[in-house]
Amino acid sequence: MKITKLLTIVFASALLFTVSCNSDNDLNQEMYYGNGFLIANEGNFGKPNADVTYISSDLNLKQDNIFSGNNGGSNLGDVLQTIAYNGENAYLLLNNSNKIQIVNRYNFKKSGEITAQLNTPRYMAFANNNIYVTNDKYGGDKFVSVYKTSDLSFVKKINFTDSVERIVEVGNNIFVQNASFGFGNKISYITTSNNEVQSTITLPSGNINKMIAYNQAVYAIAAGTTDSYVYQISNTGTITKTYTLTGITDATNLEIQKGKMYFSSGLKVYTMDLTATTVPSAPLFTVTNSVDPYSNLYGFSVVNDRIFVSDANGFTEDSKITVYSTSGSILKVFTAGKGSNGVYWN
Repeated sequence: MKITKLLTIVFASALLFTVSCNSDNDLNQEMYYGNGFLIANEGNFGKPNADVTYISSDLNLKQDNIFSGNNGGSNLGDVLQTIAYNGENAYLLLNNSNKIQIVNRYNFKKSGEITAQLNTPRYMAFANNNIYVTNDKYGGDKFVSVYKTSDLSFVKKINFTDSVERIVEVGNNIFVQNASFGFGNKISYITTSNNEVQSTITLPSGNINKMIAYNQAVYAIAAGTTDSYVYQISNTGTITKTYTLTGITDATNLEIQKGKMYFSSGLKVYTMDLTATTVPSAPLFTVTNSVDPYSNLYGFSVVNDRIFVSDANGFTEDSKITVYSTSGSILKVFTAGKGSNGVYWN
């Protein structure tokens, strides 16, 4: 690293720590957003008030609206569904704007965007020098759109008849969750060498609530009528292990960190070792009921030994973020933007 670049980063970091914890003002200096957490605030549906909150690794310094603040006050868009990283870029997927805004992940200056072949995009993943984006229009087309990472040009559309929701890369191939809002029990395996669906995995019990990647395997949490299930799937599309969560209904919000699963059921949050043979007898903690049931645990992320839980406050006020340790004690409570739905280490 050149000494001038190093000094720029150090200076930018120092500037960040002089900013008020709740500053919403436009930024006059370039900031450095590494070594901290990014919070996706989707905003209100139909309004372009989505944005991103930054909070430092020690949880003491916070800055809201870092996209608009670093891009001349311009709006990010309508419904920030998810954030994904590739190299030094952060990709901000706007569900109702049918757009992916691309920024430098360390200063949040906009560097590009994708608008072609997007129709209600949901999630994205990267593999084999391509970007894969799920699109699921209610009552309409369902497909994965593929783009080159090099120039963002459109490559191909992969059509589906079932829902397409979460998407992850494992073993340089792509897995698509063919289930949304608790309906559906299939996962599609796409070979990135030809961008064709290689096979479909049908889970034997439950409807998929969430699918993630961890340690070169796919994990899917599925809810049944009386029990829930977590399935481990290999990078070749084979179910290799099933965890039966006996007596835990409607389990969702699956996260895995350091060999431990974290998930929720109702207002209860549980943890369980990947090597465990019995389900937890009691939750790790229970969150406080929100103003409406749709706001409870609207966001749930386990990042760097922190559990971030978002209460969306009925989407009429800013979200309340409660940060827990992995042992279940509360570390911090603060507000972010409207509809905070995920936290990402940067």
